[in-house]
Amino acid sequence: MSDFTIIVPVYNEEDNLERVEKEMLAYSKIATKKTEILFVNDGSKDKSQELIEAICQRNENFHFINFKENRGLSAAIKAGFDYIETPLVGYIDSDLQTAPEDFNLLLAKIGEYDLVTGVRANRKDSFVKNMSSTIANGIRRAFTHDGMDDTGCPLKVIKTDYAKRIPMFKGLHRFLPAMILLQNGKIIQVPVQHFPRIAGEAKFGVWNRLIGPLMDCFAYLWMKKKYINYEVKNKG
Repeated sequence: MSDFTIIVPVYNEEDNLERVEKEMLAYSKIATKKTEILFVNDGSKDKSQELIEAICQRNENFHFINFKENRGLSAAIKAGFDYIETPLVGYIDSDLQTAPEDFNLLLAKIGEYDLVTGVRANRKDSFVKNMSSTIANGIRRAFTHDGMDDTGCPLKVIKTDYAKRIPMFKGLHRFLPAMILLQNGKIIQVPVQHFPRIAGEAKFGVWNRLIGPLMDCFAYLWMKKKYINYEVKNKG
């Protein structure tokens, strides 16, 4: 049985998927944990699902979930959390602007921590994208006090028990470290590589990098106030 599942959300990424297959196969040969790959197709309108099914047919450790309609990145991640059975879960974007091999850096820390997130060193994005992300991260840190510099980094490893207890809502993919803290979990960030997008189109613009996170911060504060956390001492 595998120890680690990597969730790969997909929305109209037909130009990237064969490269994702190649990179994930290469990573599985050097992975420090036995690894499964789970594509979550978020209602793509291109040939993504056709390609995903072909990839899964020729690779026994590749699997997929196919949404009936587009529900957003947070829903795709939540579905992955719901369906996996391995003790550890990871997440990477299908644009491969981060490197699967860097999962080993995160896995090296996960024994001591409950969530390990990448922080993109020397980002290869445009000035506008970098600036909007910096502002959004500053806003989020002011609300959550999670101490994380780059929660938008699409490279994370989480203990599955914690991931399954996260009450997801739209936009919550930006708040995964904060949601682990609500469970009294331990979190840490690790520098990882970053690369330019070489195929497909970005799914987020300036508007949903700035206004969306600000609105989500208020949702997080409400959730933090109402969050139920408990530990079972024993049972009979």
